[in-house]
Amino acid sequence: MARIDEEVFICLDCETTGLDPIKDRIIEVAAVRFTTSEILDTFESLIDPECLIPQASIDIHNITQQMVEGKPKIDAILPDLITFMGGHIIIGHGIQFDIDIVVNAAERHKLPHSLRKNRSLDTLRMARLYGESPVNSLEQLRKHFNIAFEGTHRAMGDALVNLEVFRRLAKFYQSSDQIFAALSRPILFKIMPLGKHKGRPLKDLPQDYLLWAARQEYDQDLLFSLRTEVNRRKQGNSFSTATNPFSNL
Repeated sequence: MARIDEEVFICLDCETTGLDPIKDRIIEVAAVRFTTSEILDTFESLIDPECLIPQASIDIHNITQQMVEGKPKIDAILPDLITFMGGHIIIGHGIQFDIDIVVNAAERHKLPHSLRKNRSLDTLRMARLYGESPVNSLEQLRKHFNIAFEGTHRAMGDALVNLEVFRRLAKFYQSSDQIFAALSRPILFKIMPLGKHKGRPLKDLPQDYLLWAARQEYDQDLLFSLRTEVNRRKQGNSFSTATNPFSNL
């Protein structure tokens, strides 16, 4: 088992026209190859999405239509990006979205890749497990760990902050395998992280809202937490976790 300080990682971040990994398009991508002690190489590019960028997206990342005019199209960028990423573990905040939108773009253009085989570590889930930051957004984690500001919602700036967040969170582990083992089970929330009851303890949520929320398409950690609370109330606080904690998600 390789020590974590001997491993090489890729931090990936994409800015996009929206949040649908199938329908939306990449307009900027950044990747950083790094270890826990140094940055080895970087890759970044603006991309012509060949469609209009919605104003709601421009308001977030400030990448305008004029900025991407004349830039390479995604099929020209992807072969180099795929080679750059190689078979390394991919790091990111909510990383599955970034992986999905890159993979979908590659498959749309029939470009060969093996990115589905790359393992990935989500710093959002690592931060939940860490549990010391009251809010687990990338910007709040940057402040929590006193990481230098790199500019928000641009791909390289976010990637550089994200890899520093990963380095802080990874200090608690001897290897990436230990992180994967720690994240192999859902993480139990105590506080509702979103919605009209954001910031309220799950144990204090109204019953009708709790039952409604437990049926929504939230991520596995939040669904596990909500359904654990439902079962706790049903069983008079005697809930015990099933052998497979994901089985009822």
